[in-house]
Amino acid sequence: MTIGIIGAGALGSSVARALAKVGIEAILANSRGPETLADLVKDIGPSVKAGTLAEAAAADIVLVALRWEDAARVLTSLPAWNGRIVIDGTNPVAFLPEGSPERDDPTNPLAAYGIKALDLGGTPSTDIIAGFLPGARVVKAFNHLDVTVLAEPAVNGGQRVLFYSGDDAAAKAEVRTLLEKMGFFPVDLGTQAVGAPLAQLPFGALSATNFVKI
Repeated sequence: MTIGIIGAGALGSSVARALAKVGIEAILANSRGPETLADLVKDIGPSVKAGTLAEAAAADIVLVALRWEDAARVLTSLPAWNGRIVIDGTNPVAFLPEGSPERDDPTNPLAAYGIKALDLGGTPSTDIIAGFLPGARVVKAFNHLDVTVLAEPAVNGGQRVLFYSGDDAAAKAEVRTLLEKMGFFPVDLGTQAVGAPLAQLPFGALSATNFVKI
């Protein structure tokens, strides 16, 4: 089984590090080209290679680790998904520029993190992402925790809990197996309609909830 990661920012690189720790091979890609990732993949380790977006998207399991603002442009430019598994790790937030007065907005509970929530009109974010991925089997995961902890599935003698959800039982089973191999303790939240909004950042009931299974 091959793993592709589309997006090499904090989320993509943290998941790549977690994969590398257990020797799982992956292709990491961004929109600027593999040559821009040479230093990063060298630091992560030999099991993670830099590739093109098309190469990462051709993997058996593909993690979407893009900023929300980039998702439509990048994902709709890729070939047909043909039943491959795509993990949606995105959240509907916008990043605030350095020095923006919005970073000090007392009405924005996410201002301290340099982000703000986007209004999707009640539509779950994963439904929107799935619309950019015709033919894919979509599973929601990796989105409910601070990205800085994702590189460390093992903590305090236990396993970090990672929520996941989706409508395709076989796809979820493969994602669960991957999460277990990485060292996480996976918890199935059910269907996409039920589970994805629970874990969606911001304001899902389980978003930013950092449990450890001892």
